[in-house]
Amino acid sequence: MRRELLLLAVLGVVAAMPVAAEAPAGATACAGCHAPAGRDLPVPTLSGRTPESIVADMQAFRSGSRPATVMDRIAKGFSDGETRAIANWLASKDHASAKP
Repeated sequence: MRRELLLLAVLGVVAAMPVAAEAPAGATACAGCHAPAGRDLPVPTLSGRTPESIVADMQAFRSGSRPATVMDRIAKGFSDGETRAIANWLASKDHASAKP
């Protein structure tokens, strides 16, 4: 009886936990180069960016108006809709706990 109550309590806590939104295709790969805020790396973090700024940068990379080493090629691999979905997910607080 005690074990069953404990199991029900644990399941209740797990069920009440927020679930991270599922990452759109390609979004989790961004973390391979763009580390979370607070890390001192040459590639800038995406933490705290608005979806609009991420989309604008991706469009600039895609068009060639913003110089890049690899982002120009990466940006060309996504449609406008995919870029918007990734930007929205990256700017959300849900992505931090999502698993690739």
